[in-house]
Order: sequence, then structure tokens, then C-alpha cells
Amino acid sequence: MTHQPQEAVVEPEAVGLGPSGDESGESGAAARRRSGRFTGYWLMLPSALWLALFFLIPFYSLIAMSLYDPEGSNLTGYDMTWHFANYVDVIQKYWQPLLRSFWYAALATVACLFLGYVLAYAIAFKAGRWKNLMLVLVIAPFFTSFLIRTLSWKLILADDGWIVNTLQAVNILGADGRLLATPFAVVAGLTYNFLPFMVLPLFASLDKIDHRLVEAAGDLYASPARAFFKVTLPLSMPGVVAGTLLTFIPAAGDYINSELLGSPNQRMIGNIIQNLFTNQGDYAAAGALSMTLMIVITIGVVLYIRRAGTEDLV
Repeated sequence: MTHQPQEAVVEPEAVGLGPSGDESGESGAAARRRSGRFTGYWLMLPSALWLALFFLIPFYSLIAMSLYDPEGSNLTGYDMTWHFANYVDVIQKYWQPLLRSFWYAALATVACLFLGYVLAYAIAFKAGRWKNLMLVLVIAPFFTSFLIRTLSWKLILADDGWIVNTLQAVNILGADGRLLATPFAVVAGLTYNFLPFMVLPLFASLDKIDHRLVEAAGDLYASPARAFFKVTLPLSMPGVVAGTLLTFIPAAGDYINSELLGSPNQRMIGNIIQNLFTNQGDYAAAGALSMTLMIVITIGVVLYIRRAGTEDLV
């Protein structure tokens, strides 16, 4: 008995044809692919509108304000005259508070880095089952108002407080010595208020480090200190970069700590901007000073990322 070979039956849909043998199936798939290309853009639309409404429009308004005619006032109004001399005027007049703000922010950032790295390292490597509880304790201050936290430091550093009395008793401070209304108080307040911004990125980087790498360094006769500087610290640099940026940028523009914990001699640039906007009504100078602060910080951030960014650590 001979068997006749059976011919393979190919469905039209298998070759991209529709049920009737045309190319409607292929065109449908292409249409679906074309529509899928715009899905991401549609998903981005709400956030783009939000940024346009609450960032781009106010940012444009701030730029325009910085170029107002300085001769204007709340009574006569302001004219947009492209007065770029506003920037020169505010830098010449307020360069000292500007440098003071960057100096205080840098000191607070360094203090947060040392304190935050130790705390993040302890949570990531030593906390064990208490890790989640310690993280909650780190972010717990955020449940309290920023203003209340700063006022608490005013009570702690008060002239009749136990800290000042103790330092006077051991002759670290003189009989008339004080901590409040000094640069130390302002930097201490900045360090406390922005410490969680340093701890959380550092913890995220340290927690991802494979402990076997540190053990391997020890097996290769590296001391604990050498293993830290050669293994742990380089692998945690993305967290260091992110933490320093998240700490320095808001600290440079802060005005609550210097207002409550400092004196007129410790005024930061945020205090000057707030005073120009709300008390003096000098919108041209306030806008120019705000833009100057943003430009300087942006340039510094770009240079810092290029110098110590994470792209070279991958």
C-alpha cells in the first residue's frame, strides 16, 4: 500500500494574512505597534502638564521678575525692561550672605556625611532584624513640622539650657559664652534637619553591597580599614553623591535655621530673598537674587557630578 504525501496546510494568519488571504492581519499588527509607540508619551502627559503648570510657568515668571525695572514699586507697578544690571547690583550688595550660605551649607553637608555614613553603615551591615525599625526612626522627624524641630533646637541651645550650663561648668564656654545666635547653632540646625536626606541614599547604596566582596578582601589579607576604603566606600559612592546633593541644595537656600537660631550676623541668602519679597517689596532684586542662587547652584551641581558622578563608578 502506498501512502500519498499530505500537503502541509498553512493558515493565512500564520504568514501575516487575514482570514480571507489578504494582508489585513499584517497591517493590523503594524497599526498596533504604531499605537504602542505613543503609549509612553501618553503616560508622561499628566506629569508634563503638572511640571508645566507648577514649574515652568513660575520659573518663567521668576526670570521675568529678575529683569524688571528696579525703579518700579507696588504702587506704580513694574515694567519688563530686560534690566540685566539687576544681577550685578544684587551680587555687589549681597555677596557676603551668598558666600555665607554656601559655607554654612558645605559645613552642614560634611557633618551630615560623617554622621549619616556611620548611621547608614550600622543600619545596613549591623542592624539585623532591627533594620526596619531604625529606618523608621530615621524618617520619624519628618512627621513633625520643620518649624517645630528648629524651635526645639532653640530651646536646647538656650543661654540658660543644660548644654550651655554644662559647657560653662567645664570651662569650655566662658561665663558669658553662648551657643545660640552663633554660626555653630545655624550649622547644627541645618545638620539635624537635613540629616535624613543623607542617610537614606547612603543606606540604599550600602544595603546593595554584597557582603561576600568585603569577606573576599579579608581573605586577600586586606585589613578592615583597607577593605572599607577599597571596596565598601567606592561601591557606596552613588549614595554619597546623591546624599550630598540632596543635603547641600536645600541647605544653601534655607532661611528658617538662620532666622530662629542665628542673629543678623548669620543671615543667609534665603533670609535676604524672603525680606526683599515680603517686607521691602523689591521684586526685581528678589528675583535677580533668586536666579543668581539657582544659577550658581546649578553650575556647581553640574561640575560636581562631572567630577564625582556615578557614571565613572559603573
